[in-house]
Amino acid sequence: MNLAPYLAVLRTPRVPSLMLLMLFARVPATAAGMTITMHVLLALERGYGAAGLVGATVTVGIAVGAPLMGSLTDRRGLRTMLLVSLVSQGLFWFVAPSLSYPVLLVTCFLSGVVVMPVMQIGRQVITALVGESGRRTALAMDSMAVEVAFMAGPALGVFLTTQWSSRVAMWSVGASMVLFGLVLYVVDPPVREEAALGAPVPRSEWLTGRLLGVLVNAGGATFVLSGVEVAVVANMRGLGLTDWTGALIAVMCVASLVGGFVYGGTHRVPPLWALMGVMGLLAVPIGLFGSSPWALALALVPTNFLCAPTIAATGEAITRMTPVSARGEAMGLQGSAFTLGAALGSPLTGFVIDHSSPAWGFFVGGAGAVVIAAGSMLLSATVRRGEPAALSR
Repeated sequence: MNLAPYLAVLRTPRVPSLMLLMLFARVPATAAGMTITMHVLLALERGYGAAGLVGATVTVGIAVGAPLMGSLTDRRGLRTMLLVSLVSQGLFWFVAPSLSYPVLLVTCFLSGVVVMPVMQIGRQVITALVGESGRRTALAMDSMAVEVAFMAGPALGVFLTTQWSSRVAMWSVGASMVLFGLVLYVVDPPVREEAALGAPVPRSEWLTGRLLGVLVNAGGATFVLSGVEVAVVANMRGLGLTDWTGALIAVMCVASLVGGFVYGGTHRVPPLWALMGVMGLLAVPIGLFGSSPWALALALVPTNFLCAPTIAATGEAITRMTPVSARGEAMGLQGSAFTLGAALGSPLTGFVIDHSSPAWGFFVGGAGAVVIAAGSMLLSATVRRGEPAALSR
């Protein structure tokens, strides 16, 4: 394995410290969903359906707000966006434990719209600091950091809720978000290459069919990943081994970390639609190994190995196709695509499992990604002949 690309990125001024900062800033963000779910189940004594509805409203809010917050960053700067988010998030997490369920449902949507977009901020920062030659490696490292945050965040939310209370957990998550937001405000990391910044480019010039194809692939990636996660939970519950679920999720994350590491050191990679399509194809037969947690763990490795590479590849493609002046909005659209893909994959897979078995959940999640990849390939072939070359600045 060639470590030279990684060493080059880590030698770039400010990159190591800002990557570490963004890793910690993402942990409370990944803990938020689990914390609210536990609060609805335990403190408000509602069912799984009610908890899922809250999660859905947050998801829709984030999908709506991500490009808006990105556009605000493009037009007014990172600090302005952070101020809007810090005030709203501080208020929400302070009062949320005391809200009734109907009010919480509404405020969760509003909070999602203005939530601090730490995922896309991280991608913007490293894109601004690392030259084009090191962008693939840097984005792969960023995807690996996201995996680490997702391993730590939900577990932290569960720990705080079970050891103290959901109120303490929600206040802790909110305080952490505000703290890291203030740190980002003080540090004020660059989110675009100022030397390459020119006049704003009209949206009609960069929001092309090719970029839409990238966004479709981004949604397809989270579609299969969320579907596989639901199927894993159902499979372990069916075996009476629910306690194993966390271990299998950890296997998935580690496989993705390894895949991201390999991807970041390569010079030539397959097309994005091929990465996402193969990831889906590898998920189709996973259910055949569901009779044993050991066999299932091994079967989960190949498809999750391609997770971080696919996520990183979407970010790399977006940076090539969009101008610097619109990078925040474009990254926000990427975040919306990720969110909507997961929002579609989880309930669809769950519906299929409810009416069949977990094995069919793996099949539907993988087959759906294959269909999306095929559609993206056709879209790319169609628009390539009629559109101008993608913008790199």
